[in-house]
Amino acid sequence: MAQRRGFSWLWLWGVAGLAAVNCRLRSVLEGSAGLPRLPGNESVHRPGSCETQARLAASFDFWTLSSEYLIDVLPIDPVKENYVRKVKNCIFSVVFPTPLKSRVRLVAVTKEVLEDILDLDLSVSETNDFIQLVSGEKIVFGSIPLAHRYGGHQFGVWADQLGDGRAHLIGIHVNRKGEKWELQLKGSGKTPYSRNGDGRAVLRSSVREFLCSEALYHLGIPTSRAASLVVSDDEVWRDQFYNGNIVKERGAVVLRIAKSWFRIGSLEILAHYGELDLLRTLLDFIIQEHFPSVDAKEPNRYVDFFSVVVSETAQLIALWMSVGFAHGVCNTDNFSLLSITIDYGPFGFMEAYNPDFVPNISDDEKRYKIGNQANIGMFNLNKLLQALNPLLDHRQKKLAAQILEEYSVLYYARFRELFKAKLGLLGEKEDDDDLIAFLLHLMKETEADFTMTFRQLSEITQNQLLELSIPQQFWALKKISQHGLFPAWVSRYLSRLKSNMNDSDSKRRKRMTTVNPKYVLKNWMAESAVQKAEINDFSEYR
Repeated sequence: MAQRRGFSWLWLWGVAGLAAVNCRLRSVLEGSAGLPRLPGNESVHRPGSCETQARLAASFDFWTLSSEYLIDVLPIDPVKENYVRKVKNCIFSVVFPTPLKSRVRLVAVTKEVLEDILDLDLSVSETNDFIQLVSGEKIVFGSIPLAHRYGGHQFGVWADQLGDGRAHLIGIHVNRKGEKWELQLKGSGKTPYSRNGDGRAVLRSSVREFLCSEALYHLGIPTSRAASLVVSDDEVWRDQFYNGNIVKERGAVVLRIAKSWFRIGSLEILAHYGELDLLRTLLDFIIQEHFPSVDAKEPNRYVDFFSVVVSETAQLIALWMSVGFAHGVCNTDNFSLLSITIDYGPFGFMEAYNPDFVPNISDDEKRYKIGNQANIGMFNLNKLLQALNPLLDHRQKKLAAQILEEYSVLYYARFRELFKAKLGLLGEKEDDDDLIAFLLHLMKETEADFTMTFRQLSEITQNQLLELSIPQQFWALKKISQHGLFPAWVSRYLSRLKSNMNDSDSKRRKRMTTVNPKYVLKNWMAESAVQKAEINDFSEYR
């Protein structure tokens, strides 16, 4: 197949641990209004500590959380006061969470995250210490809460300084597997980066983020994880529909975790203000910590880093498309350098197949519609390259530009691979692209349900398809069968299945059910959970 550039040809496809605070940290905190601290890292060096940590912690006595991993290397804001301002020449500001004023209630925890990642027994979530930690009322001894400085392009326009306006990184936990996980509270109060915001998150959006991050994880898509959700009766005012109608909502805090929260905008802000030594320091840190395939001593390391980000971004967006997921706000400040899904806002899973599906009601120009996500990936990667360029010589710039040009090829190859698997196709055939595009065309014409079309193709037998009499139980397929071209597609599909080597219909169906989910977090499901949560019914996501 001839190599094709850009994405116009894809429109038919719907794509267009530490014991104490050292001297440096003490100097940072001197004079600051800190929160009460939980007794945590003080106990790290007690006899028997290692044996205790090998098991799940039933309290915070032997559980560690630290910020040294970051601030020993990356500079912090010398200004200690917490007020909105332009911040320069640093990566983080030290900022303590602002506790909620009313009674805080823990309404959800993710057992798997607590036990498998954070080394905490689920019983810890029933303690006051836990609730105080995840609500921002207290921090673990030895940890310094941080807000990250970054910038970004929003809806294609440079937005200058953005940063963690309502989030606090409360520390890094190194678990029993040796993995480092960064814990961040969202909705935990104002920071120097809050701009005109109040630093809070509402229950509605917090429920959606809690649910969707876990939903994507269980769909096999790289993502941040949600550990807990607390709700209060604090009044938070929001204009949900951007129509001037401000309503009172309830404040909430999500504890979310990721290997790193650095994003494209983390580098953009440094390049924009000419802080090149700091840009180099941050890049070297990110490469050393998160990109094991890149030689940190190699002169071409920034080009190699860029190559990995390009490839993994293409992979991530193709995975989004394979389950009909639209992020909704693909700004560069929301695009992870580790190519994981972060910053859940007005996301949505497509119901009826529609390349123009937009979950964000404020996106009037449909910039972030589902069919444009691949193109936006290219735009964001180009902005990343612009941020890297000041550190590259002429030869490296040329090489990096060539790498970026290959993004469309990488994306297309992964997209094609995923959709072939969704159809149960083995091997390579020249007409596979057309077969996939043909089905998507029929789905668009008939407004067929995206998720259930592929799921029901995983369940229906070839004989049932051959008869063209689709049982009612396969209602999504039955809807497509009303299209005049459906028999032609079925004929081509069945013919292609015959070319699968060493395959059978039962093997095909079993294989397809592993890649075609029966359930995704459709908007009505998330909305049902939100509405019940508003009346203190949290049953739908426990």
